[in-house]
Amino acid sequence: MPAPEISGMIGAMKDDNRFGAYLRSRRARLDPASLGLAAGRRRTAGLRREEVAQRAHISATWYTWLEQGRGGNPSAEVLDRIARALMLTEIEREHLFLLGRGHPPEARYRGGDAITPRLQRLLDALPFSPAIVRTATWDVVAWNRAAAAVFTNYAALPAGQRNILRMIFTDPRVRAAQFDWAAMARAVVGAFRVDAARAGADAEVAPLVDELCRASPEFAAMWNENEVMPQGDGAKRLRHPVIGPIALEYSSFAVDGRPDLSMIVYNPATPDDAGRVRALLASRADPAGPDAVLDAVDK
Repeated sequence: MPAPEISGMIGAMKDDNRFGAYLRSRRARLDPASLGLAAGRRRTAGLRREEVAQRAHISATWYTWLEQGRGGNPSAEVLDRIARALMLTEIEREHLFLLGRGHPPEARYRGGDAITPRLQRLLDALPFSPAIVRTATWDVVAWNRAAAAVFTNYAALPAGQRNILRMIFTDPRVRAAQFDWAAMARAVVGAFRVDAARAGADAEVAPLVDELCRASPEFAAMWNENEVMPQGDGAKRLRHPVIGPIALEYSSFAVDGRPDLSMIVYNPATPDDAGRVRALLASRADPAGPDAVLDAVDK
């Protein structure tokens, strides 16, 4: 039989209503006046429970029960309403779902936002390692000088043409740069399928998939195989038209708070490869000058 102190601790853990405490803390930080609500005399800071319930389009009684730990397991739709009512950020919304349902919310794609200056500075801090940031639809949205030299001058391409899959399957120069194009392309299609599904971007990639199925029978065949491929670390070999064969090792990193973005960093595999990258960069008087259109894929 457990000691009284331990029994008390177990009871306290069972009675701990973390979900309700989180709701109360988020409610308390909101300013009624900024939301067009009468400030009046309030016993505590923030919104009243009935005000949150009204904003979330649920009953005040049920919301009160949720804060008190008596409301059962709210649905994902209800949690989304509450998250909007409490003006939660993406990470706060995820935490609300973890507390209220025991798992993160279903992924929802949010594309189109520019990367932060801090993330661009991180790319630029890797002077001899090509690095890019891509979306879940595999559009390249940021890169460093080494990536522009080794892969392609993305700045010279229209934003809509900076898509990795489109370059792989429609640009003959990209194809010629690969040591084993077929194996690389199949791996890329499988990894792309994983990325899009994980980010909840199936609807967003549908037009690109349709376009490439029409433009490339090889893409259509690979896409219809429904293969998925792992992502993360690996090796890549290229035939660069200026510095010749080059081997790179790559690692993929998630961007915190942005499930639609991935950062891929490529390190020269050997000292000789590193020397060739340094020589290529040294030969480019203009960082945005002409270079070979190669593909910044991670396979």
